[in-house]
Amino acid sequence: MATTSIYISATFNSNSAQGKKCKYVGQSVRAVPIRIVSVGKKRSQGLQLIVDDYVEKLKYYCAVEDVQIRSNPRNARDQRAQVDDEDSAVMNLIRSDDWVVMLDEHGQDIGSEQMAELVGDAGNTGASRLYFCIGGPYGHGRKLRERANLSIKLSSLVLNHQIALLVLMEQLYR
Repeated sequence: MATTSIYISATFNSNSAQGKKCKYVGQSVRAVPIRIVSVGKKRSQGLQLIVDDYVEKLKYYCAVEDVQIRSNPRNARDQRAQVDDEDSAVMNLIRSDDWVVMLDEHGQDIGSEQMAELVGDAGNTGASRLYFCIGGPYGHGRKLRERANLSIKLSSLVLNHQIALLVLMEQLYR
């Protein structure tokens, strides 16, 4: 499946509090289960505690699953083989009816409002789950790049996968 280019724009009406109004006021939004897939080394205990805390907070709004795929240390010297191996592992988790968002340094730059709209709009896509994919040290593989419905970046800065996970969790909770 080719990457679908979607332009996410914030459409707000005037509101006396901040000059912005959520586009979902008065509408029913289907909460889509979220699965966050990250590739990398074993997480520190501190980071895992924070991630678990966010998952606990988010479970009141929708089902959230945190999946970690370990980098392949056997192919550590061959970057292409490592990326391909990680790519296959991620692709084995994704079903055809999932909405896939790839986090990538070259993705579309979005803000917090657009992230909220992305999560809200996922319920209207007919998707069974919303995937957020965070690549390993060498990025994402070709199969995931082709499969992703959307590619976004969380910052103009390049973030390692652990920091990207933390920022993503905060934005999903926000």
